[in-house]
Amino acid sequence: MESYENAAGYELNRTEFVKEGADWYLRVYVDKVEEDGYGTMGTDDCEAISRYLSEKLDEADPIKQNYYLEVSSPGMDRPLLKDKDFERFMGSEIEIRLYKAVDGKKFYTGKLTGYENGTVTITNEKGKEISLQRSDAAKINLAVVF
Repeated sequence: MESYENAAGYELNRTEFVKEGADWYLRVYVDKVEEDGYGTMGTDDCEAISRYLSEKLDEADPIKQNYYLEVSSPGMDRPLLKDKDFERFMGSEIEIRLYKAVDGKKFYTGKLTGYENGTVTITNEKGKEISLQRSDAAKINLAVVF
């Protein structure tokens, strides 16, 4: 995927290989990269990447069982997984779900205002700054705000 990313302006966000019912799915989440930042993935983008990956996967045949290939954008509620995700979405509303409660809560929301050395800092709706360890989070994702 690396050469395709560079040539076509796409960036791999993440992959999943999961079993749902009797079927296996290889899900590939991709961002569109443009000169001035990130663009919007459309169905044409997903289709082009799917065709490319399907051809390459058929050639290499790394997965011996039957599966469905799905290509998609990471979505509006995308998970923040990499350090660069935190940099990219600084100032955005995020949701943090913790493994164990901190100050009696396992769920926090707020504007992402800092990220350093694995510490995520958000500012909640009351203006209070809250710092949490990324390693304590089960999931951190963008909040969908309407």
